[in-house]
Amino acid sequence: MRIDLHTHSRASDGTQSPEELVHAAVAAGIDVLGITDHDSAEGWAAASAAAERTGLQLVRGMEISTRHDGHGVHLLAYLPDPTHPELVSELDQVLEGRTSRVPAMVARLRSLGIDITEDDVRRASGHSAAAGRPHVADALVTLGVVADRNEAFARFLDRGRPAHANRYAAPLRTMIRVVAEAGGVTVIAHPWGRHGQERPDEAALEELAALGLAGIEVDHQDHGPRSRDKLRAIARNLGLVATGSSDHHGAGKVDHELGCNTTDPEQYADLLARIDAAAAASSRTAPLVINRENNL
Repeated sequence: MRIDLHTHSRASDGTQSPEELVHAAVAAGIDVLGITDHDSAEGWAAASAAAERTGLQLVRGMEISTRHDGHGVHLLAYLPDPTHPELVSELDQVLEGRTSRVPAMVARLRSLGIDITEDDVRRASGHSAAAGRPHVADALVTLGVVADRNEAFARFLDRGRPAHANRYAAPLRTMIRVVAEAGGVTVIAHPWGRHGQERPDEAALEELAALGLAGIEVDHQDHGPRSRDKLRAIARNLGLVATGSSDHHGAGKVDHELGCNTTDPEQYADLLARIDAAAAASSRTAPLVINRENNL
C-alpha cells in the first residue's frame, strides 16, 4: 500500500485543483492520500467527491502555520472538525496574517526596482484561501524576474532576504490542544528540514507528545538520511507515529513528486487508531476517512 499523507492543491499553494490532485494520485499509484492545504479545509469537499468517484482513500487535513519558542513550525492536523469555533478563530488569524503581508512583500520588491503589483499576486493565487509567499513567488516567475519558486525564495522571500515579511502564526502548544478538542490528531511536518536545525529537539518533542502530539513527519525530501534516522529513533522512543510523504505542490515544488516518500502501513494503522480515539474523546462530529474500507 502506498500512503502519501502531505499534499497541497490550488486551495492553498499547489498548482492542481483538488480534483486534479486526486486523479494525479490515482495515476501515480497512491492508495491513501492526505490533502493538507495550508491553514484551510477549502479543498476538502472537491477532493472528497473526486475520491469517492475513484475509490482513493482520502485523509482530509490541513497544514497549520504555528510558532514554538520563537521558531516557525508547520503542524499537520488530520480530520479535525473544521467548524470548531476556536480552530476557526485561529485559522482566520493565520489566513489574515498571510494575506496582510502580501502588500508588505510587494512594497519591498518594488523598492528593489521590481515592477510587481498586488494584482499580479492575486492573479497568481487564483481562488486560494491561503494567499502568501508562494503566490508572490509565482508572480515573480510570470514576470520573468526569477526562473522558479526556489529562486524567488532564495533571492527575495526567505527569512533574512530583502522582501521577507513576518506574519501571525498560531502558538504550537495551543494548536495541538485545539485540534484535539476538534476531534483531530497532529503531526509535526518536516521538523528539521526548514532551516537545517535539529529543533524541536527530543526534549521539546517529549513535552509536545505529553500535550497530545501524535506524530512526526520523518521521511520528507528536506530530511537527509541522518535526520531521518534520528527522528525515527525519537518517534520510537516517545511512542509517536513516524510518517512519510511527498509534500507535493504540483508544479510548485520540484523534486516533490507524489509518492516520493510514503508512510509505512503499520504507522498509518497507528495513526488511524489515534484518529478514532481523538474523535471519540471529543464532543465534535469529526470527519471520516473517505473510502476507509478500501485498500486495507
